[in-house]
Amino acid sequence: MARITAVGTSVPPHILKQTEICEFARHLFGDSFRDINRLLPIFRNGQVETRHFCVPLEWFGAKHTFSEKNALFQKWAVRLGVEAVKDCLAQARKSVADINHILFVSTTGIATPSIDSCIINELGMNPHTKRTPIWGLGCAGGAAGLSRAADYVTAYPHERVLLIAVECCGLTFQCEDKSKSNLVATSLFADGAAAVLIEGENTIQENGKQLQVIDTMSTLWPDTRDVMGWEINENGLKVIFSRDIPALVDQLLRPNMTEFFERNSMTQRDIRHFIAHPGGKKVIEAYREMLGVEPFYFSHALDILRRFGNMSSVTVLFVLQVFLKQGIAPGEYGIVTALGPGFSSEMLLVRG
Repeated sequence: MARITAVGTSVPPHILKQTEICEFARHLFGDSFRDINRLLPIFRNGQVETRHFCVPLEWFGAKHTFSEKNALFQKWAVRLGVEAVKDCLAQARKSVADINHILFVSTTGIATPSIDSCIINELGMNPHTKRTPIWGLGCAGGAAGLSRAADYVTAYPHERVLLIAVECCGLTFQCEDKSKSNLVATSLFADGAAAVLIEGENTIQENGKQLQVIDTMSTLWPDTRDVMGWEINENGLKVIFSRDIPALVDQLLRPNMTEFFERNSMTQRDIRHFIAHPGGKKVIEAYREMLGVEPFYFSHALDILRRFGNMSSVTVLFVLQVFLKQGIAPGEYGIVTALGPGFSSEMLLVRG
């Protein structure tokens, strides 16, 4: 059985307040929306207060080529990834020599050789370390990476996997895109990285808090590819962001989650902890209404959203870190859940 034993995180140095970004958006989008003052409350009502970025605010007001943005992504992805790995291994009291396999998750830039190879070189890891880069899963990528890591150490119970997720959502920004999707994205997305240690059941167990992965489920719903994702154009990655996402949580995820519970001979009432990707305040509210639970069940997710915004695949791993540090009582169950492009869902059933 796979065990999640440590989570490390990293964020870039430029901290922007939501009020600053709101004023930036007012000037940038003002000529495109005559009702801009009616739209700007999304910055105030979305729960986000601060976010971290690889570049300062003035960078977003100028046009940048895809190659320029991608070069910045490669630089920062390595830096943030290395920092997150060091944090994770320090908490686990492990060294890079203990790692057998790296899974690297991202959706906000590209690199060949892949970023994980750069991180391996930077950290002086074993040159025989196995690596699997995963691209394009968007906000679902962190949960999907956990699932694939759990699959691996279940097959190889003497090994350890390091999941590294890095997203530089800010570097995808296109100032010439005056769409409502881009305005919404401007109010929400941010940069960050996380690293998670997942260990097989036959590895030497250290004292400390951990979560056992009981089961995982991936879902791709047909004919929903336009719900969210990227449109690739000459300027890079242009955001696609549907206003229907909260409604789809109830429509699609409710039967999906019920199926997941039933195949584990459980009901929702058996779940004490919801480790959810905070895609936005409305998405969390849709989760809560669908499940019929009190707001405090999503307090950790909303706190991460407030302090860091939506860092795509990384965000659910920030939420996971809080749950792992506080601990889940032995025998209690939690569910890790995230939605992403496709339209897709990733879920893990975990136990303290």
